[in-house]
Amino acid sequence: MVTVDFADVECLQHQREWKQLASLLVNAAQSLERGGADFIVLCTNTMHKLADAITAAVEIPLLHIVDATAAAIYKSHQRRVGPVATKFTMEQAFYAERMRDKFGIEVIVLSPHSRQLVHDVIYQELCYGLIREESRERYQEIIRELAQQRHTATSCSSY
Repeated sequence: MVTVDFADVECLQHQREWKQLASLLVNAAQSLERGGADFIVLCTNTMHKLADAITAAVEIPLLHIVDATAAAIYKSHQRRVGPVATKFTMEQAFYAERMRDKFGIEVIVLSPHSRQLVHDVIYQELCYGLIREESRERYQEIIRELAQQRHTATSCSSY
């Protein structure tokens, strides 16, 4: 197992230093491979933005979080989903495109205000182990909005 300092990762994410982050994860993946790992798992949606850089740098497979998520979605017979994730995951194409192109699953995107709120709660509360009741209530509202949108929208939001 390789652990990276999330404070550094968060800082680089918000500075949009994706090349530096790719280097960090490639080094970690190569270390795992040298250590005899059979595969790589990234325990984060957002860093799957760099999945191609990782897979290009090692021989062992990366178990992609979208693939595992899509398998669960298929079991539930759903074909439209709304991730509640960081803005990077919700706004950038790497997650939604893989869902759509590889699995035929449409990704519904939250409103800009809701995306910001979710992003802020993730980085300012959940990453610190904080669970505030007002944030929980707002997340529940957002999930209800997504459920309604899932049943009424006719096309995927573009970004």
